Amino acid sequence: MQTLVAGLDLGSTGIKLLVLDDQGHEVVLSRIDTPWQEDPTGSIVLPEEALLAAVHEVLADAARQLAARHPDADPVEVLSVTGMGESGFLLGPDDRVLAPAFAWFDLSGQYAVDALPQDLREEFAGRTGLPWGVQVSAAKIAHLRDLGTPVAAARWLSLPEFVVHALGGPVVAERSLAARTGLLQVEDGRVWPELLAHLGVGPQIVPELVDAGTPVGRADPARVPAAFAGSRLSIAGHDHLVSSLTGSDGDTSQEARYHVSLGTAEVLLRVIDTPLTFDARTRLGAYLINCVPHVVPGRWVVVAGVKTGLLMRRTLALLGMGDEEARRSLDSAVLALAEEGGSAASTRGVSVAGARNDDGELSLRIGTDDVSPALLMRAVLEHGNDEIARLVEAMDAELPPATSALLTGGWTSWASVREARGRVLPRLEVSHRSQDTAYGAALSALSLRHAHH
Repeated sequence: MQTLVAGLDLGSTGIKLLVLDDQGHEVVLSRIDTPWQEDPTGSIVLPEEALLAAVHEVLADAARQLAARHPDADPVEVLSVTGMGESGFLLGPDDRVLAPAFAWFDLSGQYAVDALPQDLREEFAGRTGLPWGVQVSAAKIAHLRDLGTPVAAARWLSLPEFVVHALGGPVVAERSLAARTGLLQVEDGRVWPELLAHLGVGPQIVPELVDAGTPVGRADPARVPAAFAGSRLSIAGHDHLVSSLTGSDGDTSQEARYHVSLGTAEVLLRVIDTPLTFDARTRLGAYLINCVPHVVPGRWVVVAGVKTGLLMRRTLALLGMGDEEARRSLDSAVLALAEEGGSAASTRGVSVAGARNDDGELSLRIGTDDVSPALLMRAVLEHGNDEIARLVEAMDAELPPATSALLTGGWTSWASVREARGRVLPRLEVSHRSQDTAYGAALSALSLRHAHH
């Protein structure tokens, strides 16, 4: 009999399920697009039913693959769930979902952001480790409150926490995901009473906190395919942090390294031993850089983000490049531009904006007739490089500069991306895995499995 574990990654672009054997070898991979929808107001949302249908589809597909390839295998022993931060659901006292989840990159609720009292605004980054803005879960809770949602007795679950609950686990919050809400004080991990009072919510808004990888119940056989019936459930934590564990070769510190995850978001992550001072967190917050707990207990991360992956995705849509062959051809053409003329010459006549973490709206100014798809994508890449360089400078002002970088995520398959980031990041290495985050979640599941044997 073959023992199996699985990692489920609720990503911004796709939902992935990776099954490993007990030696850590990949057995099955299943994937489905994340079913975002646009609501009548233009917000990008994920309804409960759409999320759960997608999760059930990847579980069912993985079960079909396992039945075909490994008919003698036992049911999956552990299922660990990771995913994006900030996005989540408000649950009412009866456990019902009160509103769809907003995408973390959705810009709704700016008026709620502007309405935060000045004293709370000035303390926000220092207290929570997060810069205040529409991306923070607390801002979306304020937005929903202002739309008339009954928030007073509600609880907040991030998407991974919600999926674990929906599959049969209890209502609990994992520390690294709860740290993305803006509801917790970074020093002691407790709720911030003054902020809760402003939002009109009670302390139950953050459920019981658990560490990443803690066993939290079992998958209900009535809610999952037979291959996952009775699987131990756990929450692996925030996706970028989980992904960072896959390149550590057993060393969870990697203090002198940038872990760079480039999917829809592009994230630079540094691991540290202590949470930076209130003043340092405030200074970094001005650059939209955060300092929050790691998925590894007792460790912390400094995380800087830009939306270059989102801008590149929107550029591909603008260019009508939906198929893989067209994208490979574009990648080669972008790389050729870089080899011909260097970064400055290769973006002549085209300027790009929108990569800042509080933006994400692709803005192009084209001042030449001689613009090609390759030139356009090159300009977007160089804009990303400029933003990365700015963030590196801000992080280096608070921490000893990193001496190496590991690049992971879906965009690493592009040679032009690897070339561009190699010019702004030190000693760049590229991950050989296609699904670092799902793999990290599966490793978390494997650790839990070994801990109980």
